[in-house]
Amino acid sequence: MPCFILSDPLSKIDPAVNNIIDLEAERQKRKIILIPSESSAPSAVRESLGSILQNLYAEGYPPEKSRAFNQEEILDLEKQITHFRRYSDPRYYKGVENVDILEELARRRCAELFANDRFSPEKIYVNVQPLSGAPANNAVYHALLEPGDVIMGMNLFHGGHLSHGSSVSRSGKLYKVFHYNVDPHTEKINYETLRKLVEEKQPRILIAGYSAYPWAPEWEKFAEIAHSVGAYLFADISHIAGMIAADVLPSPVGYADIITFTTHKTLCGPRGACILSFTSKLSRIIDKAVFPGEQGGPHIQTIAGMATTFNIAQTKQFREFQKQIIKNSSALSSQLAKRNIRIAFGGTNTHLLNIDCKSITGKDNTKLSGDMAARILDIVGLVMNANTIPGDKSALRSSGVRLGTPWITQRGFMEEDMIEVADIIADILHATEPYTVMGKTRAITRAKVDFNVLEQAKLRVRSLIEGTVDGKHTEKSGYPYYYYLDDFSKDKPGEWLTFDIIGNKIVTSLQWIFSTDLENLSSEEISPTTFYANEKKISCFISKQSDKEYKLILRAEDAGLAITWLRDLSDGFIAFDADYSRKIPGPFIVRRANTKNKIDNKRNEISPDHTKPYFIGIEKFQNQESPLLDDFHWTQKMEENLKRTALFEAHRKAGARIIPFAGWEMPVWYSSVIDEHQATRNAAGLFDISHMGVFEAQGSHADIFLDCVCGNNISDLKTG
Repeated sequence: MPCFILSDPLSKIDPAVNNIIDLEAERQKRKIILIPSESSAPSAVRESLGSILQNLYAEGYPPEKSRAFNQEEILDLEKQITHFRRYSDPRYYKGVENVDILEELARRRCAELFANDRFSPEKIYVNVQPLSGAPANNAVYHALLEPGDVIMGMNLFHGGHLSHGSSVSRSGKLYKVFHYNVDPHTEKINYETLRKLVEEKQPRILIAGYSAYPWAPEWEKFAEIAHSVGAYLFADISHIAGMIAADVLPSPVGYADIITFTTHKTLCGPRGACILSFTSKLSRIIDKAVFPGEQGGPHIQTIAGMATTFNIAQTKQFREFQKQIIKNSSALSSQLAKRNIRIAFGGTNTHLLNIDCKSITGKDNTKLSGDMAARILDIVGLVMNANTIPGDKSALRSSGVRLGTPWITQRGFMEEDMIEVADIIADILHATEPYTVMGKTRAITRAKVDFNVLEQAKLRVRSLIEGTVDGKHTEKSGYPYYYYLDDFSKDKPGEWLTFDIIGNKIVTSLQWIFSTDLENLSSEEISPTTFYANEKKISCFISKQSDKEYKLILRAEDAGLAITWLRDLSDGFIAFDADYSRKIPGPFIVRRANTKNKIDNKRNEISPDHTKPYFIGIEKFQNQESPLLDDFHWTQKMEENLKRTALFEAHRKAGARIIPFAGWEMPVWYSSVIDEHQATRNAAGLFDISHMGVFEAQGSHADIFLDCVCGNNISDLKTG
C-alpha cells in the first residue's frame, strides 16, 4: 500500500520555516519580554497544540446535560464512550467522542477555577470555543444586541480595547458607542462621573475591562451602575484572568452578567478565549452566537491546551506566581518613578504599567514618542509596545509605552531584578535625544541615543537573562544580537579578521563612514582606510566585491567595537554627529566573512587619503597632517541692474508684489501670503520658472554627489 503521509521532521521538509522558528526561540531566550499581553505557554500546553487533535472537525457542542458532570464523571472514559456509541451526540461530525470529553473537561475545570461563594461551578456556563478575545467579544454583541444599540466601553486612548467600540473595529461600526474616560486630574475612573454618563446615554451593555488601564475594576460599583439602567454588565478580564483565577484580584463572578477572557495572557495558556454566563437561557444564546454565528469548527488542540491550563491554574505554585507578577509590576513602577520617569495613570495594582514618554524632552523641545522609545528599548533587549495614554489624540502618534511583568516573572525575576530593569530603562530614556525632522507631508519625531549607554544596557540585559533559561546558564549562540566587549575575544590580537558589509546602496552608506573615497574602488581592489568608532580611530582595509558587497579587514582587537558601531549605525539610533538629524543611508548587513584576506606588511604601511569633505569623525583629523578643505565663506553679490523674466510686465500688471531674488525681480504674492500658500497646496503654484535652468548629474554615483549638496536624501528617490 503506498504511503502518502510525510512523516519527516520540519527541519528536513521545510528548513526555512524551521530556521525561523529556531530564531524566534532564540529571541525569546535572549530578550526580556515586557509585553503585558504575552506569556510563555508551558511545554505541557504546547504538546496539545502540536498534537493530532488539530486534524479534527467538531462543529457543534457536547451534550447539554454534560454541563452538570463533575470531573470524575467526565473522566469515566469507558462509560462516556459506551454512551456515545449508542446515542452519538449533537455535533455535525462523528468520530468526536474524545473531543466531547476534552471539551467537557475544559469547561468544568474553567467553571471550578472561577467559582466562588457567589456562584458554584454548576451555575457557571462556559464556552471554550472562541478563537481569540475579539471574536469572543463580538459573539457577546451578536447574542445580546441589534445593530444600532447603544454600548459603552472605556476610551481606547485611556486604556480600553479596540473591540470595546473603537471606530476601526466591527463593534464601533455596528453599534452606537459612547466611551468613558479617566478623570483628567487623578487619571483614574471616577465612578460618579461614570454613573452620570450611563444615566444619560442609557447603554444596553456597559463594558468593564481594559487593555492598558493599570487599575483593577471595582466590580460592585460597575454592577450597580449598569443594573440601575437595566444594562448588561459585560466584564472583559482578558488581561487579568490569571490574577482573578488565583484570587489575588477581585472577581467579577457574581457581579457581571457575562464575562470574556483570553487564555494566553496572564493565564499562560494557548491562544484562545472563553465566555462565562450564569443562566441557561443566556448560555444557549451565547453558544449560538459563537457557532454558527461567529465562527465554524473549534480548534480542538487549543481546547485541550485550555484544559491543562485550567488544571495548572488551580495549583499553589500558580497562585504564588500571580502574586509575584503584581509585586514585580509594583517594584518596576516605583523604581521608574524614582528615576524621574513619569508613570501614566499614577501607578498600578495589576500586572501592567505605562510610561509617559513626554517626560523626555529634546533640545528642540521635541517630546519622545512611544514608538521611538519602544524601538530603541527593543534593540537593547527590552521588548514592550507603544501605547496611547490620556492626552493622546491618535493611536498612530502615541506618547506612552506599555509594559508588564507576566513573562519575566515566569523566568524567575523578583523585585530586585525589576529595580535593575527599571534602571536600564531609565538610563536609556535619559540618554535619548528626541528631535523633529520634516517628512514628505508632516513633521516626524525621531530619536538618537548615546552609543556607550546603549551598549552597556545590552550587557546589563544579557547579565540579567543569563541563567534564567530553564534554570541553566546559557551561552551565546547564532542569534544576531550583538555585544561589543567580547565577541571576538577568542581571536588572537593582531590577527586580521574579515567581515562582509552588504546592502542595496552600500557604497552610499560607506561614504559616510570611511575616511577615503570609495566611489572609484575597482572590484577586488584592497584599499587602506580609517573610520572612527565611538571616538576611537580604526585603521583597516576595505575591498569592493560588487556594487552591493564590500569586505572589511581589521585587527581582532578592534573588531568588537568596530562591528558593533557599524551595526548600530545601520540600525539608525545612535548619535554620531552634533547634528542629531543626520542619519546615514541603510540598513546594511555586517557579518563575519567565511573567507580571510591576508594583509602584507608593505600594504599595511600605506597611508590612506583623508581629503573627503565629510565623513563621520572628520573633526578628529583637525590636529593631524591630513589636509582638510578650507572653510567655506559666501558673500551675497549685490547687482545694480536686476534681471527681469519675460513675464515681468504680466506680473506687474496683475498686481504682484515684486522683490529682488538672486539677481532677479520676482513676484512673491498677488493677494496675501495665505492665499498664495493655499493655492500652492490645493491647486497649482504661482511660480515663474522662466529664469531657471536645469542641472543634470549623471553617472553611477550621481546620487552620492547630490546627497552631499542637497538638503534631502536623493539616494532614497525611486526612478521617476
